[in-house]
Amino acid sequence: MAPVNGVQAAGQAPSTGPDRPAAPRRWLPWLLAGTVAWAVLLAALTWTSVRNDPPTVREQRTLAEAGPVVDRAVGALVAAAGDTAVLTPPEIERGCRVTPFADGATLIRGVDVFVAAGRERALLEQVADRLPEDWRAGVRVTSDVGPRLRADAGEFVTVAGRVAGDGRVRLTVDTGCRPVGDGYDVPATAAAGVEADALGEALRVLGAPGGPAPELVTAPCPGGGTARSARSAGVEATASPAAALAPVTRVPVLDVPQAYAYRRGPVTVVADLSGDQVVVSVNTACPA
Repeated sequence: MAPVNGVQAAGQAPSTGPDRPAAPRRWLPWLLAGTVAWAVLLAALTWTSVRNDPPTVREQRTLAEAGPVVDRAVGALVAAAGDTAVLTPPEIERGCRVTPFADGATLIRGVDVFVAAGRERALLEQVADRLPEDWRAGVRVTSDVGPRLRADAGEFVTVAGRVAGDGRVRLTVDTGCRPVGDGYDVPATAAAGVEADALGEALRVLGAPGGPAPELVTAPCPGGGTARSARSAGVEATASPAAALAPVTRVPVLDVPQAYAYRRGPVTVVADLSGDQVVVSVNTACPA
């Protein structure tokens, strides 16, 4: 029915009804092309960022990538702490969660430093002063936990220090929970030589039986060279370990109830006397 006086009759379909084809949507191809171009641009920016930009969160660095940073940080701690710094074996703690769907692990390396009782805070402050400036190292003293050292070694690697007992300071380097990646590679090193000789001598004068070759723990020094520590298992204490060691000692580096240390050629021998058994460590320090 034709419209009456230009007015569409009630109930009549409009002229754009199904009998007339709708105008084509010419913007659809442009929308599709724009979406594809944006996706390509986003992928290119992501690829460039992954290759060139530094990581912005810890989870972007695997344990394998963080390992060398940790090793260098440990070497810096040894250089800052001095002759009585003893490297402890690396520890890998598994079972943490990087994300709700991915397992991770934490790498922790440590250094034990022996001093006279009462000088623990001074040692922590000495270490903080000698660390690189961009680590922003500092020592904070609180009434409940005492002096604590904190520093940032970069790449989301944390450095900490605390008093572990009378005359003992514990320094640690910690990656936090990370993807494992290819895992942590322990720094390669030659077998213990001069360290093993000095350790064997100390154990003999203490009356301890000989044992297998000691495990050597190492870390790269900031100025070149390698810090090295060889440690014995616990041995039964004599009535006076310091007196027993005196025949092979020239001038003690440290002679306190908790520890006895002396130089033996290029190495420093440290006897930990704080426990029921004596633990002897032989250390090659970083060059001054």
